[in-house]
Amino acid sequence: MDPFVSLDATAQAELVRRREVTPLELVDAAIARIERHNPKLNAVVHTQFDTARLRARGALPQGPFTGVPFLLKDLLTAQEGYPLTGGSRFAKDFVPDHDSELVKRHLRAGLVVLGKTNTPEFGLLPTTESKLLGPCRNPWNPERSPGGSSGGAAAAVASGMVPFAHAADGGGSIRIPASSCGLFGLKPTRGRNPTGPDLLDAYHWLVAEHAVTRSVRDSAALLDATEGPDVGAPYIAPPKARPYALEVGAPPGRLRIGLTLRNPVDAPVHPECLSAVAATARLLEGLGHSVLEGSLEVPGDEALGQHFMTVWAAGVVYGVDRLAQHAGREPSPEELEPFTRALYEFGQGQGLSAFLQAQAELQRYSRAIARRFEDVDVWLLPTVTEPPTALGTFDAPTDEPLAPLFRAAAFTPYCPLANITGNPAMSVPLHWSPEGLPVGVQFIGRFGDEATLFRLAAQLESAHPWTHRRPAVFG
Repeated sequence: MDPFVSLDATAQAELVRRREVTPLELVDAAIARIERHNPKLNAVVHTQFDTARLRARGALPQGPFTGVPFLLKDLLTAQEGYPLTGGSRFAKDFVPDHDSELVKRHLRAGLVVLGKTNTPEFGLLPTTESKLLGPCRNPWNPERSPGGSSGGAAAAVASGMVPFAHAADGGGSIRIPASSCGLFGLKPTRGRNPTGPDLLDAYHWLVAEHAVTRSVRDSAALLDATEGPDVGAPYIAPPKARPYALEVGAPPGRLRIGLTLRNPVDAPVHPECLSAVAATARLLEGLGHSVLEGSLEVPGDEALGQHFMTVWAAGVVYGVDRLAQHAGREPSPEELEPFTRALYEFGQGQGLSAFLQAQAELQRYSRAIARRFEDVDVWLLPTVTEPPTALGTFDAPTDEPLAPLFRAAAFTPYCPLANITGNPAMSVPLHWSPEGLPVGVQFIGRFGDEATLFRLAAQLESAHPWTHRRPAVFG
C-alpha cells in the first residue's frame, strides 16, 4: 500500500506545501491505484494521465489543493478537449471547446485532473449502469451498485483512487452514492457553486455541483475554493460569514433537530436505514442537541412527485434536443436507452401549461418548507430507503420502460426535497449493516446555511469516526 492512499486531500496538499512530496509523486501514486482497481470497479471511464503528469511537473497554481489528484464526473462539467458523454451513446463523440467555470476554479485551486468518472445516461437514475460506459461497482461489495448518478466518483474515492472527486446532485446524486459508498457528501445551496456558462434553467435549478469526500474538512475547503457566483449567474446564494474551513471544529451549539421518517411516496424503509437514523438521534442527544420528531408534510405534497417529474422530464427534452442541435441530427433508436427515450417522450407530452404549473407548485412547496425551519435548525432523515442495491435493480423491462422511475422513487424519496427547495443537504456515513454495507443518514439545513451543516458534520466525525473503515476494494 502506498503512503498516500489513506490521506485526505488536505493532508496530501500539506505534504506538497512542506515539500515533503512532489505533485508528480501524488499523481503517479493515484494513477497506479486507478490502474490497479479500475478494471474491477469501472469507476474511471476516461483518463488523461499524460496531461496530468505534465501538469504535475509544471508550475501549478498555489491554491489550497496544489498537486492533489482529482476526477471530474462525465456529466455537466465541461473540460476543453476531453469527452463529455453524459453516459449516452448519443453524446459519445461530444468534446467541449471550453472549460466550465467550476473546472476553472478546480484548476486554480491547484488540483490535477486525472480523468472522468462513470455516470448513468444523463444522470437520470440512482445507479451507475449506462449502456455506453458499463456498470460501475461498489468497492464494499462489487455485486452492488455504488449509487448514482455520481457513482463513479464515489467508487473512486471509497476505493482510494483519489481522496475526493467532483459530483453533481439533481435529485440526490451526491448524497445517494455517498450513502452507498460510506462517504461524506454535501449538496450545497442553490447558487453556491457556479453553473456557467452551460448549465441553464432546464431543470428548474434542481442541480447543484460539488464533491464526494472522505473527510468533512476536504468538503469545506473545496467549497471555499469554488463557491461564489460566476458572471451572469441568475441565482446567488447568501454570502457565507467566514471560510467554511473555519466551521470545521467550531462548536455547533445546542441545535434543535427535527426528525422525520415520513416520505412523500410512502415507500417502506429498510430496517438498517431506520437503525441508522435512530442511532444518529441517540448520538445527537448525547452530544447535547435536542431531537424532536416532526413533519415536513405540506398540504398538496401528494402531487409533488408528479410536479418534480414534469420539470425533470422537461430537462431531459431540453438536453436531448440541445445535443441534437449540436450534432445536426436526431438520435437514432439505439442511441438512447429505453428509459431515457420513454422519459423524453413523456416530457414532450407534458405541454407548456403543465411545466409552468409544476414550477409554480415547486416554488409554493419551497416556501412552505422554509417555514419548517422557524423552530428547527436542521432536519434529520434517511438518505435512502435501502442499503446499496444489487446491480440490475433499476433495469428497464422491455414492455415497461418507465419502471425504473417508480423503483427509483421508492429508493430515494427523501433526497429531491432539498433539490426542489435549493437547501443545503448532506449524507453522513454513520452506520454500517451487519453485512458490512454503508448506510448514510441525511441532514437538511436552512437555505444558505452550509456553515451549520459543516459544524455538525465535523462534530459527528469526531464523535463517531468513519475514515478508518475500509471497503473490500481499497488501496
